[in-house]
Amino acid sequence: MKMIKTNLEINWYLINAFDKRLGRLASIIAHIIIGKHKINFSPNFLGGDKVIIINAKTITLTGKKNKNKTYISYSGYPGGQKVKKASDLIKKKPEFIIRKAVLGMLPKNSLKKKMIKNLYIFNDNIQKFQNISNIKYLN
Repeated sequence: MKMIKTNLEINWYLINAFDKRLGRLASIIAHIIIGKHKINFSPNFLGGDKVIIINAKTITLTGKKNKNKTYISYSGYPGGQKVKKASDLIKKKPEFIIRKAVLGMLPKNSLKKKMIKNLYIFNDNIQKFQNISNIKYLN
């Protein structure tokens, strides 16, 4: 069966991450990027919207996760495993933590790479998408 492309209206959502919990914010973002909030949702079709996140450096983690949560990367070489704590990453690269949390909530298929391209994360309040007409603000 051949998929017919329809003219979908792509909306932009601006989310202020100031003092928000990481997991709750990531689930809202994933819901919008996948497109589950739309009437014509189909799991095999890219019909989601675009999301802009500002103030990513003020994201919070609950409990002791700020000290105990670790992110592991491995280069493939002996001794190439790197372990970073969440508290260090929030200071240096907070966009990495949000992107990693959203990636874990997206479907594990070939559309995952295309869906994550609809996510734009900024550390501070300034964002480069100033002239978008159909933008919706979420708090």
